[in-house]
Formats: sequence, structure tokens, C-alpha cells
Amino acid sequence: MAQVTRVTEHGGGVWSIPVPIPDNPLGHTLVHLLDTDRGPVLIDTGWDDPTAWDTLTAGLAACGTSVADVHGVLVTHHHPDHHGLSGQVREASGAWIAMHAADAQVVRRTREAEPSRWLLYLEEKLSAAGAPEAHLAPLRAGRAAGREGLPGQRPALPDREIVPGELLDLPGRRLRAVWTPGHTPGHVCLHLEEAHPAAGEGMPGHGRLFSGDHLLPEITPHIGLYEDPDDTTVIDPLGDYLDSLERVAALAPAEVLPAHQYAFTDAPARVRALLSHHEERLAGLLTLLTTPLTPWQLAESMEWNRPWEQIPYGSRNIAVSEAEAHLRRLVKLGRAEAVPGSNPVMYQAM
Repeated sequence: MAQVTRVTEHGGGVWSIPVPIPDNPLGHTLVHLLDTDRGPVLIDTGWDDPTAWDTLTAGLAACGTSVADVHGVLVTHHHPDHHGLSGQVREASGAWIAMHAADAQVVRRTREAEPSRWLLYLEEKLSAAGAPEAHLAPLRAGRAAGREGLPGQRPALPDREIVPGELLDLPGRRLRAVWTPGHTPGHVCLHLEEAHPAAGEGMPGHGRLFSGDHLLPEITPHIGLYEDPDDTTVIDPLGDYLDSLERVAALAPAEVLPAHQYAFTDAPARVRALLSHHEERLAGLLTLLTTPLTPWQLAESMEWNRPWEQIPYGSRNIAVSEAEAHLRRLVKLGRAEAVPGSNPVMYQAM
């Protein structure tokens, strides 16, 4: 089976299994397996999908173990391509599931909310951002038809908390939690504070970092407003993310094991590139905001990996959320402001 041959052994009791994400350009989530004295622990699990499950179980077999042997699941963040299969793994093995409290709260609210609440939330949010009626109409139609709207409506509730700064209870391993909010409010990286298997070959740095979506070798992770219909806290996700990047750079790990793409070295250089990218993007947005724009109009004017007309419906929602996160950052820095009395709200450079 193709998924078996693609399992990668990273040495020192660490493997990665590429678990497919259906209909997604990312292709797959890299689920990492960490051997411990009490049995294997998974870092993330992949999307809740039959093909993904078959790939995960085949990958575990290729690593010399099975899903029934899994001792625990560490979830870097609540998104369905990371947390999706956690519940099924727990059912098959009795494993515990651990997550940062902030993301656990999102999971709890998602489970408790009426499914149509998400569609109403998106409709209200996008309307306030200046979305045209043609974009809002499918959301209204979906609510009328009883559609749920977002994936992962009943994700598994974690039964353990990942506490930032603390070593996790993994006998035989030194794995420390590093809180890295930005992509989600409770995103965590996990720092394996053990000598890298290649340390004897002169590899510089300190251990290995399981970085989830926080630090990827070629992709800039999505930073939007945290999606939680019942949380009205005024937040600054981009500011959170930039601060978290600095925290990770200071760790200077010898190698980064991300949840997408491939393992890489020189985390501080990648952090510098991401910080520069966001500073350049903020400067570019200020140029656009010499004319007052709604968040929707700003998203239409921003540079993406394809023209706005070719961006699919769901991806436009994500783009608007990213535009709003950048606006929130500019307002906090005193470089932009809302236009008084505008409805939907417009923003302009200061």
C-alpha cells in the first residue's frame, strides 16, 4: 500500500505518517508517532474520513505498532485535519486525548451549539464585513434547508489539558508544551528536549520541535479571526502569532517536524522570513487603505495565490477572515482606524 511505503522514520523513536485530507490542496497531515515507555503517542490524528483512517492504521502497522496500542493523543490544535480522528483512536485504544484549554473550549462550544448557529454566525460576520448579497444567499439557503455548514460539528472532547511550559506525562521522554496562539487560540508546539539523533554529526540546535501548523517550511499559515460564535472578546490573532513566532525562534530547535509538507532545519531563519512577510503585507494593506474599504473590499484587493474571481466560495470566507485579522493588527498598532458611522464598517489608514 502506498501509504505504508511513505512512512518516515526520523530516528530516536519518532515517525511520521502522511494522512490524506480529502479534496484539499495541502494533500495530507503529517501525523507523528512518538514512542514512550507506556506505548506510542500520536501528535495529531488527521481528518475524520474512512480513507484517512485506513491510511493511519496502515501507517501505524508500518511503524511496528497498531491503533490498539496507542497510549495517548496530543492535539496541536482543534482543526479537523488535526483533531478529526482523535475520537476514533480513543474508541479503538482507550487512549487519552490532550489539548490546550483554549482550543478545548472551542471544541466544547462547537459540540454544544446548534448546527445552524454556525451558518447564522458566518452570515452575520460576512454581512458586517461588507459581503455582497450573492455571497450571503447560499448561507441563508443552507440554514433554511437545515444544513450544518462546518465540518467537525461533534469533535471529540479532550480528557487531558496541555499546560504551557510543562513537561508532558510521557515516561521515558522529555516533551515540553509551548503555547503558540495565532492560527488558533490554543495552538501548541511540542519541544522534544532530547539530543537530536544526528547530534553526533554536528547538527546545531536544541532537540526537535513538533510545530503543528505554526511553523511550516514553505507555507504561511492562515491567520484569521478565531471562529467562535459565542466569544465576543476583542482579539489580535496576528499579534498573537507574531509573538509566538519569536518564542519558537528562541528555542532554536535542531529540526522542525511540522504537520504539513516536510521536516526542516534553521527555525530562526524561517521565523525571520515569516515576520518580514507579515510586515510587508501590513505595509501593503496600508497603501490600499488610503481609500476607505470594508474588510470584504480589502480582501478582494489583496494578493492571493490566484485572482479573486477564481477563489472558491469557502476560501473567500477564509480570505475575509485573514483580512480582518490584519485590520485588527493595524488598528491595535494605531496605523488604521474604522470610519465613524460607516455601515458596513470601513477602515482607512491613519
